[in-house]
Amino acid sequence: MTVALRSPSLLGALIPVDNAPVDAQLKGDFHKYLAGMREIEDAGVTKQLEADEILKKYEDLLHIRQFLMTNLVKRPQSSLLALRIPTKTLASSLGNMGDFPFKDPDEKQYKGPTLFVRGTKSHYIADDVLPVIGRFFPKFTIQDIDCGHWVISEQPDDFRQVVVSFFRDLDKE
Repeated sequence: MTVALRSPSLLGALIPVDNAPVDAQLKGDFHKYLAGMREIEDAGVTKQLEADEILKKYEDLLHIRQFLMTNLVKRPQSSLLALRIPTKTLASSLGNMGDFPFKDPDEKQYKGPTLFVRGTKSHYIADDVLPVIGRFFPKFTIQDIDCGHWVISEQPDDFRQVVVSFFRDLDKE
């Protein structure tokens, strides 16, 4: 959303997934996930299976653990897995991670086609922010998917169908 508002000519369309252009408080789970990632760093794991065993202490749902593990990479000249973004950086940014840099929709707008995909069990795109979304992104549509915040991980087929349909509709215009 930020790129669309700063440099609209770079995009042909926009699809925000379970995020709105407002400051939002992150759920408490993020601190729990950070603790799990910190433990992975400290353990010096070499395989995702080892990382998953650690994350099981912090998250029961496999699809969320799998999403968290997408942050793990092999470093050159090392057999250890490391985080793309170190936990120190994440920890120092966590307080502001839910902030949106634009406050006034009358100053910046993205007028291209925009599809907001919302998890119906998530609180990140509440009905009361839809007017603000419309002011920042006047050509927006919204699609609800029956899931929580981790839309792509929880309902990958439904997400894919919504996105393909959005692009097919754009091709018809």
